[in-house]
Amino acid sequence: MATLDAQPRLLDALSALRDRVAALRFPLALPGAVRARQNRAELLAQLDDYLFPRLRAPEAPLLAVVGGSTGAGKSTLVNSLVGRPVSPAGVLRPTTRTPVLVCHPEDHHWFAGRRVLPDLVRVRAAGREAGRGEFLPYAHDLFAEELEEADDGTDGAETALRVETASSLPPGLALLDAPDIDSLVVRNRELASQLISAADVWVLVTTATRYADAVPWHLLRSAKEYDATLVTVLDRVPHQVAAEVARQYGALLDRAGLGDVPRFTVPELPESAGDGGGLLPATAVAGLRDWLAQRAQDPAARTVAATRTVNGVLASLDVRVPALAAAAAAQHSAAVRLSQCVEQAYDEAAARARGELAAGAVLAGDALARWRGYPWHSGPGELLEACSDSLAAHLCCAVIHADERMRGDWRRDRAAGAGPLPEMSARAAGSADRVGVAVRRWSRCVEELAEEEAALAHRPGTADPDHVAALLAVALLAGGRARTAADQLARMLGEEAAARLRDRGERLLTECGERTLHGERDRRLAPLDDLRLAPDHQARLIAALSVLQKER
Repeated sequence: MATLDAQPRLLDALSALRDRVAALRFPLALPGAVRARQNRAELLAQLDDYLFPRLRAPEAPLLAVVGGSTGAGKSTLVNSLVGRPVSPAGVLRPTTRTPVLVCHPEDHHWFAGRRVLPDLVRVRAAGREAGRGEFLPYAHDLFAEELEEADDGTDGAETALRVETASSLPPGLALLDAPDIDSLVVRNRELASQLISAADVWVLVTTATRYADAVPWHLLRSAKEYDATLVTVLDRVPHQVAAEVARQYGALLDRAGLGDVPRFTVPELPESAGDGGGLLPATAVAGLRDWLAQRAQDPAARTVAATRTVNGVLASLDVRVPALAAAAAAQHSAAVRLSQCVEQAYDEAAARARGELAAGAVLAGDALARWRGYPWHSGPGELLEACSDSLAAHLCCAVIHADERMRGDWRRDRAAGAGPLPEMSARAAGSADRVGVAVRRWSRCVEELAEEEAALAHRPGTADPDHVAALLAVALLAGGRARTAADQLARMLGEEAAARLRDRGERLLTECGERTLHGERDRRLAPLDDLRLAPDHQARLIAALSVLQKER
């Protein structure tokens, strides 16, 4: 078991593991991918916001995060524990948007910086008096309000953490009022989960009417999984049913294996609605306040609380990390399958295109008509252009067939989902233009070859380069039907020169087709390559976990 006197090698091993977790990606819509992304984010947040800060500064104050469902009375409870309004309480939901952390003035330096929750911007209440180290009753900081308004669930908006001090809190204890864990605002739910994961002590607040809801029990099960130091508060319990509700709630905790979790009951009072200044009588929260204070001020209790949560998080890595590794391996396997779909589709398209070319099927349509009327009804330039258009259409058809086969295979593979298909489609746009450019380049090369061979003809001046180029194009595209064009080239250039020209032309045509289809294939593969699903992520992650287990 780990202690709070962390050795450097343990922190190094934990840092290496953290880097491996951060490198994981789960972009493909596989079953369980959404949960894997959430688990990765939660694990990184717990490492960065809790485990590293606590191991590096074991003497820092205990952080008790108060979490719960909408309307459970978390802010009222925090205000009552502090003894004055520090967090807004009211009927408007969600009330807590900017989380509020309250600590003793002597502990302010522990939370003013970014030792814990480093990605949250620190702000202060607008009513703070200069130099006194105290805060006036609750007042929103203007900067905090601006951050709240900007935080609509979109990326790029920084989240604020408002830090207050109160002499009424015992030194060594900080309270953090978290947003609702079931908030309708996605960012609030994510933030609540992040804040709870940063806690030494989890304080779960529920009510007499909602203690059996699924959301708080998900939080309780997470606390059990991590073996965190946990305390529950049953809030707003009517006097006439207090005993029965407490009995039923206790029975649920016993069945969940949480029977030893400390439980406190807060009766339903007029102040519970938040219209009494957000403060409950001191007697209503005395039990919870004393329990928290004892954990902060008794060295033995404090060590037990913090060490239990640290060890719980470390032990949970034995299950959480292999699960992430398995999800990463599934992502890589799926990416390999999808890549193979692309490669097979284009390999088949290339083989089909070569077969059609050998059969002379490319010399069709306008190109075939012009060849039949050549040279009486068409000039060499028109014939070469028609051949180029026919070749471009042939290659475009090959690309279309490959894409159709690829999309069909991808749709049958659940890994594709809504993953790289949109990006692939975007990159595939304009394939006809790219094919046209490649064929025009091929046409110019045919003309250059014709000029070279015409200049070397055994009877200089008798071979027209344009005529040679048109005949060469026909001979290349007509396949087995190219005898007439080949014979004419032989009479003009000689047998040896004509054979050499056709060999060079065939290599040029093969290169054009392969370059074009390979280029389109690579454009379809690029979105998968961009996912960066390396094959060694799983092995490196498990290796980092093994090193950590040895150090632990």
